[in-house]
Amino acid sequence: MSQQPTNQMWGGRFTEAVSEQVAEFNASIRFEQRLAQYDIEGSRAQAHALVAAGILTEDEQQTIDQALTEILREIEAGEFAFSVALEDIHMNIEARLTARIGAVGGKLHTGRSRNDQVATDIRLYLKAEIARISELIAATQKALVHCGETHLDVIFCGYTHLQKAQPVLFAHHMLAYVEMLGRDAGRLNDCLTRMDVSPLGSGALTGSNIAIPRETARAQMGFKHLTANSLDGVSDRDFSLEFMAAASICMMHLSRLSEELILWSSDEFKLIILPDRFCTGSSMMPQKKNPDMPELIRGKTGRVYGDLISLLTTMKGLPLAYNKDMQEDKEPLFDAVDTLGGCLSIMAAMMADAQVDRQRAAASLEGGYLLATDLADYLAARGLPFREAHEVVGHIVRHCIEQQVEIHQLSPDTFRGFCDRFEDDIAAYATIAASVARKSQPGGTAPDRVAERLRYWQERLGS
Repeated sequence: MSQQPTNQMWGGRFTEAVSEQVAEFNASIRFEQRLAQYDIEGSRAQAHALVAAGILTEDEQQTIDQALTEILREIEAGEFAFSVALEDIHMNIEARLTARIGAVGGKLHTGRSRNDQVATDIRLYLKAEIARISELIAATQKALVHCGETHLDVIFCGYTHLQKAQPVLFAHHMLAYVEMLGRDAGRLNDCLTRMDVSPLGSGALTGSNIAIPRETARAQMGFKHLTANSLDGVSDRDFSLEFMAAASICMMHLSRLSEELILWSSDEFKLIILPDRFCTGSSMMPQKKNPDMPELIRGKTGRVYGDLISLLTTMKGLPLAYNKDMQEDKEPLFDAVDTLGGCLSIMAAMMADAQVDRQRAAASLEGGYLLATDLADYLAARGLPFREAHEVVGHIVRHCIEQQVEIHQLSPDTFRGFCDRFEDDIAAYATIAASVARKSQPGGTAPDRVAERLRYWQERLGS
């Protein structure tokens, strides 16, 4: 039988090569190329640890380090020839290293498995991406804060069930999303805290037979801690899942904002004007200005949800330790990273220049009887049980509907016709501006509270 090895990294016990079809199906190099710099970073750390273990001399370590620097330069310059036959990013880089410096390159994999190598690479990659995405979240928050401050004087209609409910400052509405995104950033930071552990040295599943100091490699890569169990270190991807869960929640928040932008920019609402550069036209209807960017963000939300479900499904039935199924962990992760980052970038740029139509915002306050809850609270503050006050105001609203008038147009005598607890001060009480100003408790929509919260976020975000 043929003794031709099938792969220079693992082919010793095999008697025939895999077919081209199997090689292509098995390879992950198509999508793993973005891990190159992190694989090299881990290899540098491994070399330092091997010096401490007496496997490499310092001269050999420096030779490896210099060669890895040149390999990274080749990759970044687009000069590196990636090979499907070498399967993955680890083997491609190792093969190139050995080709450049000879046998000493083959020492680098001592005590290391592709299992702990890839677990390390992905953590290093995600640490960098979380830092980048956190900056994009902050940029989106800054844009929303700016939009709110620009329109601080604008009161518009707040909704529940997409029915007119109560008056609210537009800036307060924007700040709601700033708060949501702040929690999204917190979730990513929590994810980073649990992710910041080095699995390098876990080997294939049980650790290494050679006393290679894991702490040396950990410090070199900048991880805060070491994984405490070698099986766990190579076989779980909960850190990727946690990132994608946080990404899904963030996308949900972006999608809700997108939905409102889509509604508000419609002819029925006309509340917001999105910059033309974030909208598109129709190939058939010349009058159209379509809010395609918010629509795409709304649509891409499902894509990130799918990434999360994909990896959850991959992992749910796997016995310890590593299984080839886990090669499927990277594409959904990379897609979630790219999609979330892209959506945040678009939203930040779009909201920085979004404008509210002040006339339409004022017009939205007509109809809907937005002061009804204020009237019920007025009566409750004067001793009438709230449920009775609710009933009284319901009759007032019915009267307004029948007479086609607004609540603020009623006279004090008309109010007293429904309940003798109404006093002359109801005329000043039952106005849109007074309604908003009264919500001065922490978290309310009163102008002083909203301005206070805008200042808080401006200071926190450095805007």
